[in-house]
Amino acid sequence: MNLILEFLLLVGVIIYSYLESLVKLFIPRRRKSVTGQTVLITGAGHGIGRLTAYEFAKQKSRLVLWDINKRGVEETADKCRKLGAVVHVFVVDCSNRAEIYNSVDQVKREVGDVEIVVNNAGAIYPADLLSAKDEEITKTFEVNILGHFWIIKALLPSMLRRNSGHIVTVASVCGHGVIPYLIPYCSSKFAAVGFHRALTAELDTLGKTGIKTSCLCPVFVNTGFTKNPSTRLWPVLEPEEVARSLINGILTNKKMIFVPSYINISLILEKKSRRSVERSHWHAR
Repeated sequence: MNLILEFLLLVGVIIYSYLESLVKLFIPRRRKSVTGQTVLITGAGHGIGRLTAYEFAKQKSRLVLWDINKRGVEETADKCRKLGAVVHVFVVDCSNRAEIYNSVDQVKREVGDVEIVVNNAGAIYPADLLSAKDEEITKTFEVNILGHFWIIKALLPSMLRRNSGHIVTVASVCGHGVIPYLIPYCSSKFAAVGFHRALTAELDTLGKTGIKTSCLCPVFVNTGFTKNPSTRLWPVLEPEEVARSLINGILTNKKMIFVPSYINISLILEKKSRRSVERSHWHAR
């Protein structure tokens, strides 16, 4: 039964992918300009954050790069400057609320208002629940979700005054589905997806439609944080592909950015198949 469901899921995903490609081919979405806009990217010293900085540098945005790793973020900045961007570097621990608030104040003094923020910094500690260390669980939530609260609380007032800006939450497909041995990580990413959705709804209620929101939800990305990442049905992505999808999603004001894009329909079909199995088990009782 499970094999049949998985096969039907695969067929559905393939059909959706082809249809989506055809729509994009004939009806391309309008892209906005971010030239000259100030973009703050956390976790910019490595992986998706670094490559996203490169993409914004190509768009001639003004970059504010944060990372806890001084050497890594300076390497990112050097490449961005070679691409023609103006870059400001800050060494920031995104698990530390006081450091975040102080750094935002410094950015406002030295650079000005931030127009786009990409909350990308992340932490992951693969382990079964009983083996997970308390301090690692705490760090996961401090970086993956609590840091988002502190950063947005500090940056949002100026966006509200202007009714302009773009808030990007980097989450994961693990914010929509669960994977064993990643309970703290999955839980933090569910929280990040919830943060994005709730913030989007609140801005809409306030009538601040000029402030856009996007949430990036890729499958596993080969960033080096985990050794030999693998999943049964989902591919392992290279960070270059994810960064390209992210910048395209931001430039087209896409609210939920799944990478690969068919993961959206895959998750819907998977939930439906799981519910049908649960109902059949319930009736069998």
